[in-house]
Amino acid sequence: MTDPIEDLIKAGAKIVDVRSPEEFEDEHYEGAINIPVNEIQARTGELGGPDTPLVLYCATGSRSAFAARLLSMAGYKTVVNAGGLYDMPGY
Repeated sequence: MTDPIEDLIKAGAKIVDVRSPEEFEDEHYEGAINIPVNEIQARTGELGGPDTPLVLYCATGSRSAFAARLLSMAGYKTVVNAGGLYDMPGY
């Protein structure tokens, strides 16, 4: 059985860590970009267009769930909350 999040990543989804820069610096998923949840709406230009698939994570999944809702409301079509960093495939 395949992991849908892993499949999205392999297909080129952008991985977004919505934790603080300090948390990101401490450890993060390989290939992720850091856009803290409180900056996500102002920095959508860094995410690509609304057709760009996005995989979001934070520490526990709550901040990434909030960020996913914001991005979905902003018109992004494929936004997945992967949960916490340790929930990410292969981490």
